[in-house]
Amino acid sequence: MDLIRRGVSEIIPEDELLKKLEKSYKEQKPLKIKLGCDPSRPDLHIGHSVVLRKLVQFQSLGHQAILIIGDFTGMIGDPSGRNVTRPALSLEETRKHGESYFEQASKILDKEKTKIVYNSQWLGKMSFEDVIKLASKYTVARMLERDDFTKRYKNGEPISVHEFLYPLAQAMDSVAIESDVELGGTDQKFNLLVGRDIQREFGIEPQVILTMPLLVGTDGIEKMSKSYGNYIGISDSPQDIFGKTLSISDSLIYTYYELATDISNSDLAKVKADLENPEVNPRNIKRALAKKLVEMYHSAEAAKEAEEEFDKIFIKKEIPDEIPLFEITNGQKEISILDLITTVNFAPSKGEARRLVQQGGVTLDGEKIADISAIVQLKPENILKVGKRKFIKIIVK
Repeated sequence: MDLIRRGVSEIIPEDELLKKLEKSYKEQKPLKIKLGCDPSRPDLHIGHSVVLRKLVQFQSLGHQAILIIGDFTGMIGDPSGRNVTRPALSLEETRKHGESYFEQASKILDKEKTKIVYNSQWLGKMSFEDVIKLASKYTVARMLERDDFTKRYKNGEPISVHEFLYPLAQAMDSVAIESDVELGGTDQKFNLLVGRDIQREFGIEPQVILTMPLLVGTDGIEKMSKSYGNYIGISDSPQDIFGKTLSISDSLIYTYYELATDISNSDLAKVKADLENPEVNPRNIKRALAKKLVEMYHSAEAAKEAEEEFDKIFIKKEIPDEIPLFEITNGQKEISILDLITTVNFAPSKGEARRLVQQGGVTLDGEKIADISAIVQLKPENILKVGKRKFIKIIVK
């Protein structure tokens, strides 16, 4: 229970989990631990890893991890935390994203011990009569208890009927596999509780709910999300993982250690003690965190190289040993700085390039470019730096 409780927001209800664990141990029968995956976001970051790591902990205790790829529910789109209807995806899109999800999740999960199922296997077989019977088991009043539905209803914003079906469809996943425990983020609490209710309706012992907090992103404000640009991707390069981790505020160090790493509880206690010790520089603890994350998703050697590269660029102010090349083959000798930034794909638009220049993050051959209308002279070889970590060598032919 010490391991299971680590970093958890809620266990609903905890006494039922204890009974399930005791029964599992007595009968030597592993519990079925369910995690539903949203295939609308195929790129995983360490925010997603929080609940995946909890699933790994159950695996380490000998229980059966079941990863449900929501290829069918992905066509509905879960509106949790949103105030607008999400666009539906095709079954082909959700399947493709689901495969990508599992491939990335395998960096965390024990692939051989994880059961993968697609919920189209049972949801796709339901008739309209089945859907009506399922819908009859839950009331509109109960559905409107969900926070985002409540807000949209009060604000007169549209709620499509099919959105009410999402929690019910997710609940049918719990019925289909007869899950004992379901994991999810705190934003999924309502959906997970619906699963308990619908399991009861089908005469199945209700699952225990275990919710995990949403990891705050590198900006220290919003939850980690690719759309906010405050994420650390589990498929990011060692250099990016290292650099992005060092950009987090000191107040997030402990949370990242607790939720995003696999260090032991005793080591976690030491991190907490060091952070509370005024004689210990939190920068050193953060560097250790950055190395740990790189080790987890790459290797110890990659972590060492990423640290050396970071020091070379940001402490010694040197250019990295290996940077990408970009060739300009028309012999062009001058170009506007905004065109140059977009040409090498360091910004998607001139508006974004203008913002980068205004922020003071653009240099050409070590010379800072502060004028958004600047026309720069190109030599046969040029080094363009945009932001803190983007370098490119431009060759003019």
